[in-house]
Amino acid sequence: MASKKATFAAGCFWGVEATFQKVKGVLGTEVGYMGGRTESPTYRDVCTDRTGHAEVVQVTFDDQLVSYKQLLEVFWSSHDPTQKDRQGPDVGTQYRSAIFFHDDEQLGIAERSIAQQDDSGRFKRPIATTLERAGTFWRAEEYHQKYLQKKGFDTCHI
Repeated sequence: MASKKATFAAGCFWGVEATFQKVKGVLGTEVGYMGGRTESPTYRDVCTDRTGHAEVVQVTFDDQLVSYKQLLEVFWSSHDPTQKDRQGPDVGTQYRSAIFFHDDEQLGIAERSIAQQDDSGRFKRPIATTLERAGTFWRAEEYHQKYLQKKGFDTCHI
């Protein structure tokens, strides 16, 4: 088994995590923060919209069972990637749509995937998803981990 990491931002991390937990080949998920300037940010810090962090889901997956390309398809179908710095009622840079790539292979696959989404006509507006090099993953507070599962919900539709 070859375990790899993928990191995605697609709005509030609770629902995104719940979506990825259901994918065969996903070994684990954690929610946290990435892409900002502040060391050890808290949820409260990130919600000020001044740290530059996005709410992210870090996915550990077995690439023999699910490919990075397949995970990107889950990412595209789990949110509206045409909204800049928001998802539905959640507004701010922490809710941006972003793919955080961990290596050059992921970068190339993500670039092709973005171009395919833009060219497909699937979305009525251009893709606003940013492509960012994965930096430090700051794990969110424990009460955010598997939040929907703890509350007895399967999905998050706010």
